Amino acid sequence: MRPIIFKCPSCQGDLVVSQLNCPSCAIAIDGEFAPPTLLRLTPAQLDFVEVFLKNRGIIRDVERELGISYPTVRARLDEVVVALGFQGRSSGSESTKSSRRQVLEDLKVGRITPEQALEALGRGPKSHD
Repeated sequence: MRPIIFKCPSCQGDLVVSQLNCPSCAIAIDGEFAPPTLLRLTPAQLDFVEVFLKNRGIIRDVERELGISYPTVRARLDEVVVALGFQGRSSGSESTKSSRRQVLEDLKVGRITPEQALEALGRGPKSHD
């Protein structure tokens, strides 16, 4: 079975689920059905959620598996939280400044590379997407 897509390959418009079929009895139900909230995430966000859940939310293990820093794991987690419609953790400018300071401190003491710092600050390429 192919994975479900939510963007039109022709115009990039949003697709809707309009039919459900039962392979056992061949019944078909027509209508407009809302996809589960998790399916609104990008493939990269879904991959991150899968790794996060597999590691039972232990950020240290997520860092190790993905080869990314703590601030990057937190940034990706916040991105998923916002994409799901929940309020992100760093909604205030003070917490954003604090996060930025933490990334710069990690860079200064050698916990992360310059590339990881740029990625955590949202200015570099995302190698694990």
